[in-house]
Amino acid sequence: MSGLVPEELWVLFRCVVPPTEVKRPQGGGRRRAGDRETLAAIVFVVTSGCTWRQLPPVFGPCWQTVFRRFARWSRDRVWVRLHRVILDGLGARGEVDWSRCAIDSVSVRAAKGGHLTGPNPTDRGKSGSKIHLITDRNGLPLSLGISGANVHDSQGLEPLVRGIPLIRSRLGPRRRQPAKLHADKGYDYDHLCRWLRKRGIRHRIARRGVESSTRLGLHRWVVERTVSWLAGCHRLHRRYERKAEHFLAFVGIAAAFIGYRRLGRLMT
Repeated sequence: MSGLVPEELWVLFRCVVPPTEVKRPQGGGRRRAGDRETLAAIVFVVTSGCTWRQLPPVFGPCWQTVFRRFARWSRDRVWVRLHRVILDGLGARGEVDWSRCAIDSVSVRAAKGGHLTGPNPTDRGKSGSKIHLITDRNGLPLSLGISGANVHDSQGLEPLVRGIPLIRSRLGPRRRQPAKLHADKGYDYDHLCRWLRKRGIRHRIARRGVESSTRLGLHRWVVERTVSWLAGCHRLHRRYERKAEHFLAFVGIAAAFIGYRRLGRLMT
């Protein structure tokens, strides 16, 4: 369990998880499953890709308890807060590079349908969802979102930029706006360019019908690498959750772990 939830990660998690009032039935009763054991079980599900029912009993709490705790923490936006705490820790150490950011998306098949799914035009119209993300210059995920697979990439730009949280800096005030944004030609629309300029964000977007997106590879490969890092969490290979908030929670957990791996190296 210590390998799945190291002590440093557990300390950060305790800062964001809401306190739980434990009510024991009169005359005793079964001990409430510990939050650390439950978190380790959730991390195992995310990284291994197993179903809730396949959760090994070695973790202690049964799969129903783990799923209920996961659903409650997702409702309480615990994973969002954990991601932001990790970003704050990195920002305070000067590890968030705002000079260039990149935006991209990746589609996954939705096995059971549900909210925020749609026919995937790149997968013979099968039901799927799309993960949208913005990363800093080093590939650190700053903002995440999901949509149906049939939603055009360009529709995710404004919500993602607005969704970048205020992040601490080593010197000076908190920051949430990159100096420049790189994107492929799926984002080449005049209204998006105007919107970015109005916010003071320079942009480098491949022009449709003029140039190939591969010309941006020098600066866009970092976001493509981050997509592959997300794929390291096997639960994101395919969407099994009918509830969109649960699938988004898995995406948030994966992003938090990408940031934590970098923060953990700085803390040791």
